[in-house]
Amino acid sequence: MALQLRPNCEYCDRDLPPNATDARICSYECTFCADCVETKLSNVCPNCGGGFAPRPIRPTQEWRPGVCTTKQVPSDKRVHLKYSPEDVAAHCARIRDVPPEAR
Repeated sequence: MALQLRPNCEYCDRDLPPNATDARICSYECTFCADCVETKLSNVCPNCGGGFAPRPIRPTQEWRPGVCTTKQVPSDKRVHLKYSPEDVAAHCARIRDVPPEAR
């Protein structure tokens, strides 16, 4: 099963195409832009509390049969936070000083 490549930042709704080098994901594939991860979320996923890593870029070239963006199409379903900005800020503030590997 291929990683779900979501098309936008769940916080600011910025477009994050499949080849975006500033896309970040958590272990549940929640997707945010690097700016929001660093300036708004303090490396805390507002959904699960985990940390973030750079999202891998899926090849557009079919180097191996069936493995590329045309064969495993990125999602076009935009995802948005279900929490208020105030709730997100409080959640992130509560967890940000705990290293991701200790959460």
